[in-house]
This record gives sequence, C-alpha cells and structure tokens, in this order.
Amino acid sequence: MVAHAPHRHLPGAVAFDGGRRARRNAAGRSRQHILDRADRLPYRGGMKAPALPLWRMPRIRYDRLVEAGIFGPEDRIELLDGLLVVREPQGGRHATAVALARVAIEKAFGRAFHVREEKPIALDRRSEPEPDLVVVPGRPRDYRDAHPSRPVLVVEVADSSLALDRLRKGGLYARAGIADYWIVNLIDEVLEVYRDPVRTGPAHWTFDTVRLLRRHSAVTPLAAPRARVRVAALLP
Repeated sequence: MVAHAPHRHLPGAVAFDGGRRARRNAAGRSRQHILDRADRLPYRGGMKAPALPLWRMPRIRYDRLVEAGIFGPEDRIELLDGLLVVREPQGGRHATAVALARVAIEKAFGRAFHVREEKPIALDRRSEPEPDLVVVPGRPRDYRDAHPSRPVLVVEVADSSLALDRLRKGGLYARAGIADYWIVNLIDEVLEVYRDPVRTGPAHWTFDTVRLLRRHSAVTPLAAPRARVRVAALLP
C-alpha cells in the first residue's frame, strides 16, 4: 500500500490567489467610490438633455423630394420653417367642418377666386404648409406649374392642432404677410380671426388684431368686402 504525502499548497500558488483576490477587492472599492461620488454630484437628478441641433430644409429641396416621389400623400407631412412636421389626422368633426367652410367661402368669394383644400402654398423659402383651405385669385389651372404664394385668405380647422395653428403656423403666416387668417376652433366652437401682421421681435411675428366670433356672429373677408360669412355655417 502506497502512502500519499499530505497535500501542500505551493508558495507561488498562494501568492497568485491572494493577488487575484486583492485586485478584485480593489476594483470593487474603486467602482463603489465612483458610484458614491456620482451620488454626490450637484447636478444629479436635475440634469437636462441638450437640445438637438436641427437641420432646416429649404423649400426648393423639399419640392424636389416630393417630385421624386420620396414623399407621397399618405405621408401627411408639411414643411414649416424648414422642418418636416406631421399633419394631424382628421376626425369626423374636422372633415365635416372643412367641407362646410369650403361651401360657405366659395359662395362668399364667387368665381373670381379659387378655394384650394389641403393643398400646398409656397409661403416662403423655408415653409410650404398645407392649410385646410386657402383662397387664391384665378382658377385651378393658374397654379399648374407652381403653388400659390399669396392667398387672400387662409383657414385652418383646429381641434388637437389648436396650439400649433395659433402659435407656430400663425407666426409663419404673419411673417409671410397673410392679411386674413381664420381658425375654426372646434374645441370652443368659435371662429378666431387674425389680421394686421406685425413683427414683435428679431425672429417673431404675430397678428395685432384678433377677434373671437361665436356661432351667432358673422365675418366679412377682407378680399370680399361685400360678403358675409356666418360662423354657424362653418361649424359642424
């Protein structure tokens, strides 16, 4: 029978195992130190993400993309101040109000003007919005080769898009010199009439005159001074 010598650890092995443990312990202490420091940072919890730099597209390039078929009617976007903005989907009340407003406005302006529904306007070099309705001089074939740029009336029908139509689009329309801008406000069931565009800052435009007309009221378009449009005729 062979007697086995008792198992003994080699000195080098002891030193190697101890070194690994020491390095793990040191790494753990280092990570904990970093976490403790992060907990004490003054901006922790209050730090805000930086604003994303935005690239603004000129209208001429946007038109080329549309002509090339990159964007189609199903994309439901419009160019506002160089940015591609998703247009709000239309509910039943919105679609009804657009149809009612078109009938009333066509009657008010007569045959010397053309009412375009959800069609682009060449507002400026960085904006090509698609308002619910615009009134332009002439007939449809007059704009076969280029979108109109100087409508005499712009009409937006607003429910969920009310803030966008008032502030963002309103500022762009004022900057472009649109003299008559209406918002059919479906939330409060009023017609908002914006006139007299004015510059209020280096890059800020608004309308100096704002009227809120209720259902029983009527309004006369600036470009059709003999006509009267009943607010009730615009509301569903």
